[in-house]
Amino acid sequence: MPDRLTLVIHALNSGGAERVLATLASHWAETGRQVTLVTLAEEATDRYPLHPAVRRVGLALLQPSRSAWDALRNNWRRLCRLRAAIDASRPDAVVSFTDQMNVLTLLACRGAPWPVLIAERNDPRRQRMSRVWELLRRRTYPRCSVAVVQTEAVAAHVRQLVGQRPVFVIANAVAASEPERRARDASAPPRPYAVAMGRLDDQKGFDLLIDAFARVAADHPDLDLRIIGEGPRRESLEQLASQRGLSARVHLLGWLDQPAAVLREAEFFVLSSRWEGFPNALLEAMACGLPAISFACDSGPAEIVRHGVDGLLVPPDDVAALAEAVDALMRNPELRRQMGTAAREVVRQFGYDAFFARWDEALDQATHGKCSP
Repeated sequence: MPDRLTLVIHALNSGGAERVLATLASHWAETGRQVTLVTLAEEATDRYPLHPAVRRVGLALLQPSRSAWDALRNNWRRLCRLRAAIDASRPDAVVSFTDQMNVLTLLACRGAPWPVLIAERNDPRRQRMSRVWELLRRRTYPRCSVAVVQTEAVAAHVRQLVGQRPVFVIANAVAASEPERRARDASAPPRPYAVAMGRLDDQKGFDLLIDAFARVAADHPDLDLRIIGEGPRRESLEQLASQRGLSARVHLLGWLDQPAAVLREAEFFVLSSRWEGFPNALLEAMACGLPAISFACDSGPAEIVRHGVDGLLVPPDDVAALAEAVDALMRNPELRRQMGTAAREVVRQFGYDAFFARWDEALDQATHGKCSP
């Protein structure tokens, strides 16, 4: 296992990939490695805590580009500053997370003596970049030392991108949550609610979820929907809820530092994503004892949810099927209880000990192979 690690990602301000990298950074620092974490965003935007021994470098270079020329100039600055930051950290190995950052990191590390491990955190078959970035991905990915993905389905595709480089499949991990529901205080609304969680963007499909909820809202007038997260689709989702006559029952809660308190009090969790990598939100909800309803995306949910045991899987993008699943769980409290009890087993299946050990194996493979970009 290398002693000096430099980790690279765009930001630490939200999202599952950012949380996983922050967790890895803190774990490796706690076990005695010298860890530097570099982001294009400035440190002031961080939302995930880090071990005090992690050296934090924020480059403040995440501003949007106004034109193609501006984008070229900005990305050149990012490459130069990123290479300088990595050089200064004197790494034994570099770990990069997310698609565009993987490309930038491999370009920045061209000709360097250290190995670069890249991690795809979503499904690249569905989350496509622009033509230029896709071309750069195909040119740069074969330079990595090791690639890490979250499911076998994605691994098959990434193997085509990286050629002969090793590909490790490492699912996300989840920690046990408090098993007890908290007593509701006087300020807490007594109405039951379904809960969803994720960035408010097209991928997470909250528009589909609101449409599905609208189909069953009249049959379950006491049920609300709470969505944890923030993002660019907030206004359009609020408008959609208003159009469906659900403004008083659909609650966009924004970013929560401690979402478990809201998760634990829900009746069930809904994942409405159009595509996924390996959804942390789903793991966290099930660890809180929530039965889950999820679209059976090409990657992720079907590896977590056991249909009919701890949740229900429905065909991707099928709003009618999603609504039927919500209706089915609301009509059967005993089924919700049984599934919620079974859902906690994700903690054993996706525990942190195996997760950290597998990441150490991937780093050992990267450093022993000495495949520099």
